[in-house]
Amino acid sequence: MRVGVSQRHVSYVESGRAKPSRELLRAWLRELNAPLVVRNEAMLLAGFAPVYGDSPLGDPALAQHDEALSHLLSAHDPMPAFLMDAQWNLLRTNRGGRWLGAVLLPGLAERPDNRPLNMLDALCDPEGFTRQLLNLGEVGPVLLARLRGEAAAQPALKPKVEAFAGLLRSRLGNAEWQSGIPRMAPVLTSRFATAAGELAFFSMFTTFGTPQDITLASLRVEHLCAADEATREVLRAQVK
Repeated sequence: MRVGVSQRHVSYVESGRAKPSRELLRAWLRELNAPLVVRNEAMLLAGFAPVYGDSPLGDPALAQHDEALSHLLSAHDPMPAFLMDAQWNLLRTNRGGRWLGAVLLPGLAERPDNRPLNMLDALCDPEGFTRQLLNLGEVGPVLLARLRGEAAAQPALKPKVEAFAGLLRSRLGNAEWQSGIPRMAPVLTSRFATAAGELAFFSMFTTFGTPQDITLASLRVEHLCAADEATREVLRAQVK
């Protein structure tokens, strides 16, 4: 009903007895809320031109959007903020994010400039983010469920997501793995042991509301917010 065709025609298209028009296929994919990259792929497979552009972030056509992303990052200082794509590649960060990265991943500064950090790789690495995470038993299973949901739409993520599942099994064991969160909080908080003291953060994400470009649809900014006053004071003192 939402795409404006009969049940019979839908069945004919699904069974291959009829070929969808470009308009029907576009409406159908929209109603399924398919990722823009999948919509383009479906159009090409059906013999139509792709609908959505895929401009690089530095393209002049995305200049205003690029500026908005830079503003989001800088406005969140001294709290950490990270710009990532759909594959969890770290594209940019703010001063707070650079400081926290140096604290949690000391080898980060040694990485070549042309090799972007993948946040899932850092999550799966035994010496990565989880090494100093104090409440892995609370955060890990919840994060894994979310990552598996993303991998359903981005199959390329599956190997890294399952590598994270393996890390959780090795760190937590079956009993704690299945116990889940002992109490329900309004927002899940991650707690890290660092040389600057225990730091506690909860996350918020910003995405473009109505993206019509594949690059913009893939981007998100993760904002880490201080979950207590002690964390807030450490960031204020350390991030200049």
